[in-house]
Amino acid sequence: MTTLLTGLIGSGIGSSLSPAMHEREATVLGLELRYDLWDLHALGASPGDVGDLLLRARDGGYRGLNITHPCKQLVLAHLDTLSPDAAAIGAVNTVVIGEDGFAGHNTDWTGFRRGLVDGLAGAPLDRVVLVGAGGAGAAAAYALLDLGTERLDVVDADPDRAARLAADLDPYRVRGGRLTELPTLLGHAHGVVHATPVGMADHPGQAVPGNCLRPDLWVAEIVFRPLHTALLAAAAEAGAVFLDGGRMNAHQAADAFRLFTGLEPDPSRMYAHLRELVAPEVSRAPLSGALSPHPIERM
Repeated sequence: MTTLLTGLIGSGIGSSLSPAMHEREATVLGLELRYDLWDLHALGASPGDVGDLLLRARDGGYRGLNITHPCKQLVLAHLDTLSPDAAAIGAVNTVVIGEDGFAGHNTDWTGFRRGLVDGLAGAPLDRVVLVGAGGAGAAAAYALLDLGTERLDVVDADPDRAARLAADLDPYRVRGGRLTELPTLLGHAHGVVHATPVGMADHPGQAVPGNCLRPDLWVAEIVFRPLHTALLAAAAEAGAVFLDGGRMNAHQAADAFRLFTGLEPDPSRMYAHLRELVAPEVSRAPLSGALSPHPIERM
């Protein structure tokens, strides 16, 4: 059986869970697949070398590569085709290598969308606040607009970046703002999405003040390592329903797997596997298993 070659290009990805997730799902489906990590530091490469790495992957017989920080925008110049969604978001996290060259896709937005629908079924989406206007935030914003959000307030440490995202996506439904506006905006919102590195193992903290959370405000987290962040702990304490970042990660991985292989993965199985992989990290977190995500009723 020929081994299907896939992988990930990015910086500081040595501890990525993607190889384990993709390879186990392939095994379950009877496919021999290898998922390699192309870490820029380990390769002695710079972000600007992403085009050369794509050519190396093509020559090596790779079917496709995931793309992560800091190459999601830089890779655009090296692609032959681009999906409409990736073009609208302005970032690519999945490149399929085929006879027609390099095709760019964005499964971050579909991953967030599917995760939100799965984990927060029935949540009101009319008015949402998004914290963070980077690549993950742009994907989440695109998904929320696709789901029908009527008013999306984006706040960022760089208000100009928030304003640019609003103008690029939909200046009528999206508004860019400052982090200092967060308490006021949350007072009128149905939900809040956190899309910054704050809360990750290397960036401890909480970007959304706990005193702004309340039982009728849902909370969606994009950070998934740790799976139970300080923000989710605060949400639980406030009685708010919430969604951990693992669902988005599992769904985006499933969508990329589908593009690479043409096979239909099981996102629920991949999410369960992800939770197994981060279980040691969860056990070290000062939280209990009572914080598992759960669906909510329409409010």
